[in-house]
Amino acid sequence: MSEYGSDFITLTDEDGNEVELEHLDTLEYEGETYMAFGIADPEDAEDEVAVVIMTAVEVDGEEMLEEVQDEALLEEVYGLFLERIGEDEGGDE
Repeated sequence: MSEYGSDFITLTDEDGNEVELEHLDTLEYEGETYMAFGIADPEDAEDEVAVVIMTAVEVDGEEMLEEVQDEALLEEVYGLFLERIGEDEGGDE
């Protein structure tokens, strides 16, 4: 996972269900890498969640993705992603 771009990944949830996610953006915050993913199939979204924020972690020498669990950190990082989206949309004015 050294290259990030507009691509899709498939994750398996704790119930064994596969969910396809589209990589939307990646950012660095306080020394950590965070990635925003959109649910590729809206029917797969639970409780109207449209964006999943994950962080890259190393487990046994292998880079893995882990969903951000800390609510305060999640809100902070989500806000940063929203700011970036606003900058992208308003950049040509």
